Amino acid sequence: MNDSEIIDLFYMRSERAIMELAAKYGNVCNKVAKNILNNILDAEECVNDAYLGAWNTIPPQNPNPLLTYICRIVRNLSIKKYHANTSVKRNSFYDAALDELGECVSSSESVEEEISAKELTRQIDYFLDTLDAESRILFVRRYWYAYSISELAKQFGLKSNTVSVRLSRIRDKLRDYLKGEGFTV
Repeated sequence: MNDSEIIDLFYMRSERAIMELAAKYGNVCNKVAKNILNNILDAEECVNDAYLGAWNTIPPQNPNPLLTYICRIVRNLSIKKYHANTSVKRNSFYDAALDELGECVSSSESVEEEISAKELTRQIDYFLDTLDAESRILFVRRYWYAYSISELAKQFGLKSNTVSVRLSRIRDKLRDYLKGEGFTV
């Protein structure tokens, strides 16, 4: 079933919409949640909450692409759950990815005062467009989907050290790009 047919089911308020959404994108949603939370039960809870979120927002939303929409809901719920679970202890998988990216994209008040989150997002999108496809996929899988370095190495047929070095170089380029655009990093 294609995305527009699934969205049509949501508009008709058919419970089959959630079943079709889960069948088509459930594995990806679970992967995103597990990568962030490192806990299967919490991940399943976030994915189920995401399906409810989609049910409650479609309509009026008409997401295109549907995968990005549902993954964003899963990711936001997972991050919220992650922060609730780890207010005292650290989860090395997700914290490592955040720490790496934090070197070039700060969430300090000075950045927030200087630019809006939308502008920063727009600039990161422009930056990603300058990368070759493999580098862009590495970046997105690491910092959006929270894949581990070892998972990325396996997927791309590279050594873990090679992936780490490539991601470091991409972050350096991002930092330089954002500085060039007038951002304080």
